[in-house]
Amino acid sequence: MMSVFELRTLNFELGFARSLALGVLLCAVNAASAQPNTPLPAAQPAAGPIAVRGKTVYTMTGAPIIDGVVIIRNGKIAEVGAAGAITIPQGTRVIDAVVVTPGLIDAHSTVGLSGIFNQPHDQDQLERSAPIQPELRALDAYNAREKLVEWLRGFGVTTVHTGHAPGELISGQTTIVKTWGETVQDAVLVPTAAVAATLSPIAEKNEKGKAPGTRGKMMAMLRGEFIKAQEYKQKRDKAAEDKKPDRSLGMEMLVRVLDREIPLMITANRAQDISSALRLAKEFNIRLWLDGASESYLLINDIKAAGVPVIIHPTLERAFGDYRNMSHETAGRLRKAGIPLAMQSGYESYVPKTRVVLFEAAWAAANGLPREDALATITIDAAKILGIDNRVGSLAAGKDADLALYDGDPFEYTSHCVGTIINGQIVSEKPQ
Repeated sequence: MMSVFELRTLNFELGFARSLALGVLLCAVNAASAQPNTPLPAAQPAAGPIAVRGKTVYTMTGAPIIDGVVIIRNGKIAEVGAAGAITIPQGTRVIDAVVVTPGLIDAHSTVGLSGIFNQPHDQDQLERSAPIQPELRALDAYNAREKLVEWLRGFGVTTVHTGHAPGELISGQTTIVKTWGETVQDAVLVPTAAVAATLSPIAEKNEKGKAPGTRGKMMAMLRGEFIKAQEYKQKRDKAAEDKKPDRSLGMEMLVRVLDREIPLMITANRAQDISSALRLAKEFNIRLWLDGASESYLLINDIKAAGVPVIIHPTLERAFGDYRNMSHETAGRLRKAGIPLAMQSGYESYVPKTRVVLFEAAWAAANGLPREDALATITIDAAKILGIDNRVGSLAAGKDADLALYDGDPFEYTSHCVGTIINGQIVSEKPQ
């Protein structure tokens, strides 16, 4: 257990490191902004196959491979195994690293909607005009050229589940993208991944006469909206073609949630709000992703019984407001209980507007989460929760060739990401 002094020292050091990193990043951005129409640097396509050799290769399909090799052809992983068991074809480009992992996955972010400058022109993560707006598509707001996306890519983050931020009762939709591409069409992996909702005082309205103003009103409004969606679905399905109800983008999206086609991701941190989310999911038989869940350690049995995954809050989140009872050990407790778990960078209101899941997982590993389990929260376990494990999350033949290369232990702060590969293309080689 850290003393108050040690915690304050840690917070200062983290804040200083963060400010320093932001300063470096802003310098780069300001230099780039002098030429606003400069295209992204071209990814380096392989003239032939690529062989990535690692002293340790974490495939996330079994035990790590010591002295392993990953062969990449046509954007896909062709072979994975021990160096002695794989023949590298002549003409193959060979890249060496100390540690090789699957490309990292951020299970919940707002990057690409929230931008580095923290000014109105690049902050599209939250629409405040109404408390319930499930029709808002993250796809329409995502900026593939956002400098923060490039910054994350440099740490080995290759896939991001991003979208509208917590702060309204239903703030909009989310999407899953690769961290490469000129446009969202280039980057998108899953156009609509979830509908984002919030059960927290941050979604309450302080203005007199505006709703919701209390937790009770939030739940009543959510329940009422899903009942409306049930009625809309019944009318649409039963009515003759010329008598169907007028289209409603919001209702259509909530019907998809009711049909269990897509999940409802509810940001809820206090135990009472987590309980409300579980009740809502049970009442309407909807797929639920618990997001944040800082007091989930108080409801482990309930969460496990409900079969609900948790996209846990950033381990280094500041402990105030809804997070005041957070624990750095929560990820380890949930994992020990067998609850599906993924790590996120979350919504960050402070510059540089995003965290890095690699660091969040590392801190969880230092606080009770076994190291390989910590790596799983930002690779295969994240992919399973997001429903994309057939494409990414592990190193196996046939999967997308998304890899992160490091010059040391990825969870050690002195190590660097020395290469990022997305869809078989080398998109980053500068140590970061």
